[in-house]
Amino acid sequence: MYNINGELSDNHNSCLNNRAFLYGDAVFETFKISNGKVLFLEDHYFRLMASMRVLRMKIPANFTLEYFETQLLNLARALHYTNARMRCTVFRNDGGKYLPHDRTVSYIIEVELLNSPKYVISESNYEVDIYKDFYVTSQLLSNLKTTNRVLNVTGSIFAEENDLQNCILLNQNKNVVEFLNGNLFLLINHTLVTPPLSEGCINGIMRKQVLNFISNDIHYKLEERTISPFELQNADELFLTNVMCGIQPVTKYKKKIYTTAFAQDFLAKINQSI
Repeated sequence: MYNINGELSDNHNSCLNNRAFLYGDAVFETFKISNGKVLFLEDHYFRLMASMRVLRMKIPANFTLEYFETQLLNLARALHYTNARMRCTVFRNDGGKYLPHDRTVSYIIEVELLNSPKYVISESNYEVDIYKDFYVTSQLLSNLKTTNRVLNVTGSIFAEENDLQNCILLNQNKNVVEFLNGNLFLLINHTLVTPPLSEGCINGIMRKQVLNFISNDIHYKLEERTISPFELQNADELFLTNVMCGIQPVTKYKKKIYTTAFAQDFLAKINQSI
């Protein structure tokens, strides 16, 4: 079942020939519904609005925070889902080639059932490596969640072919940017380090939560700075963040074995806060 422009439908064929599929002319947000509540709703909403402005989409007057919350929850409730993964894709309407005929938009919301309202860290090994076939560009467009994810797709195939759970992406300057599906953090002694948005990483919702928590924690120092690949093996912990998994600690990179205590403790605080 789908929510297409506010209407619940089992048919999404009307969306197959639009600009999102032809040109990647679309942005999206992935939401987590926990116990019937949209987590971090305001952060998602304002990121979506900012992304639409950057892409010069015409934002409809009814695209309010309350409207999006209603549309998300109506779809979840129609399926009796209290815990769900939901993706809202906003795309520019049909017409034109590279230059659109107009800048109005439509959207589609997809839903997937989740078994638990809480974030849970997998206890299995989580090994990663660097993906070097293609690079992220350090520009504003790289901060947005557009539907142009070819780099992430090819990187995911590379990870599967090499029995890896994930890969780390670099930018054109060969600096560490992020994981295939989330932001990257290093814990070095009592300093938490993450690349700044200027390096080209996604402006992640869970990334923001971590930054907010750490900025108020007297036991840890926070640094947003350039990270060299050589630093990865000097860290005590390495973990990724996104709104669906919360925090996923890495257990191994090359010959380096990481601890996971900080990530485990921090995820418990995230669960408590929600």
